[in-house]
Amino acid sequence: MVRGAVQSSYDNAEIVLRVADIAFIALVLHGSLWLVGQSTTDMAFFLTTTALLYFQLGARFWNLYGSWQLLPLHEEARQLVIVWFAVLSALLATGFALHVTSDYSRLSLGLWALAVPACMLGLRAYLRHRVERNARRGVDIRILAFVGANRTAERIARHFQSRLWSGLRVAGVYDDRAVKRLNLQSLSLVGNIDGLVRDAREGKVDFVFITLPICAEHRIDQIVRELADATASVFLVPDAYIFERNHANWREVAGHPIISVYDSPFFGVNGLLKRIEDVVLSSLILLLISPLLLAIAAAVRLTSPGPALFKQRRYGLNGQVVEVWKFRSMTVAENGDSVVQATRGDRRVTPLGAFLRRTSLDELPQFFNVLQGRMSIVGPRPHAVAHNEQYRALIHGYMLRHKVKPGITGWAQINGWRGETDSVDKMERRVEYDMHYIRNWSLVMDLRIIAATAFKGFRGQNAY
Repeated sequence: MVRGAVQSSYDNAEIVLRVADIAFIALVLHGSLWLVGQSTTDMAFFLTTTALLYFQLGARFWNLYGSWQLLPLHEEARQLVIVWFAVLSALLATGFALHVTSDYSRLSLGLWALAVPACMLGLRAYLRHRVERNARRGVDIRILAFVGANRTAERIARHFQSRLWSGLRVAGVYDDRAVKRLNLQSLSLVGNIDGLVRDAREGKVDFVFITLPICAEHRIDQIVRELADATASVFLVPDAYIFERNHANWREVAGHPIISVYDSPFFGVNGLLKRIEDVVLSSLILLLISPLLLAIAAAVRLTSPGPALFKQRRYGLNGQVVEVWKFRSMTVAENGDSVVQATRGDRRVTPLGAFLRRTSLDELPQFFNVLQGRMSIVGPRPHAVAHNEQYRALIHGYMLRHKVKPGITGWAQINGWRGETDSVDKMERRVEYDMHYIRNWSLVMDLRIIAATAFKGFRGQNAY
C-alpha cells in the first residue's frame, strides 16, 4: 500500500478542476465559433470573461468544488448542471439588457452551452475512475479512523467502504471499551485511544472522525488536544439522532456553528426554485386541463344539488389555516370541528363523486391554490383541521410535516398511502413518508413524483 503520493493528487484535485473548468469555458467557446466560421472578436472576449465571472460566483454559492470526493457522481453532475444553467440564464439576461444577443451565432452558442458541461463531467468521471483504480491497487489512498463505536461511525464507514472513488480507506475504530461490549458490524476494533494518538503521530492515520456522544465533551477535548501533536485531519461528528429527526443542516450565528434540527428545506435558493417550479408547472397544467375543469364543474352541478367547488379549512405552511379547493364529491360539505373521513360505501359520496375521488380528479382545482401560494404541487397532503388536532396528540412529530407547504401529490401518495386512515398506524406510515420527502427533497425528486402521479396515478386501495 502506497500512501505518500496521494497527498499531492488528492489535495491538488480542486486546483485541477478549477483550472480545467476555466479552460473549458474559454477554449470551447472559441472552438465553437471557429467551427461555424465566426471570428473571435472583442464580443467573444466579453462573453468569455462574463461567463467566467458568473461561473465562479455560482460555483462558490453552490460549493461546487468543496465536495467533489464526498458526493456521488450523479449528485455532483446535478450540482454542475444547476450552476451552468444559472450561468446561462445570467448571460442571457445580460445579453438582452445590453442588446448584444444578435452579435453571436446561435449555433455556436448552442454547441458551447452543451459541450462545456459535458467536458466538465467527463473530467470529473475520469478523476473518480483514476482514484478508484488506484485505491483497488492500494495506491494513493488516505486512511480514515473513527473514535467511538456507534451508529454514526458505522453509517459513515459503510458510506466510504462502498465509494472507493473517495480515495479513503477505513482502518477501523479506536475505543477504550472491550470488543465484547461493542456491537461492531462494518467496523473492526483497531485499538484504544492511546493507540490512535500513537498511530496518528507516526503518520499511519490521515483522517480522524470523532463520533463520541456530545455528553463526552471532556473526553473529546482531551483527545483533540493529544491529536494536536500529529498531522492528521480531525473532525467532530455530531450524534446521528440529531440528523435523523428532520432536514438538519449547519448554520452560523455570531460566528458560532449551530445545527438546525427542525427546519424547512425551502429557504434561500431552494425556496425560490420550489416556487418557480410551482408557478411554471401549475400554469402549464391549468392551460392543458382547463376544458376538463369546465366539464367536471358542469357535471357536478348537473348530477347533484350544491356548488361545483368545495372549500375546506386545512393546515398549511407553519400550521397556518388555509382554504383548499376541491370539486364537490359529497352531498355534505363538512368543515367544522368534527369531520368524518369517507369510508367504503359511504352514502354521502355521490355516484360522480365516487369516480372523481377514485381517480383523484376532485383534486384538480388545487392547482389554483398552488398559484395563490397556499399549496405546492408536491408536498405532504393537507388534512382537515379536525384531523390534524386529533393526530398531533397521538403521533410524535406530526406537525413537522407542516414545515413545508401542503401538496397536491406527494411521496406518501405515490407509494400507496392515501385515502382513509382508520388507524394510527396508517397515519404514522403516511407521516413517515412525508418526513422522508422533507429530509431528501430535490427538484429531481419533485419531477419523479409528478411523473409517477401523471403516468401511474395514486396507488392505494383506501381512497373512497
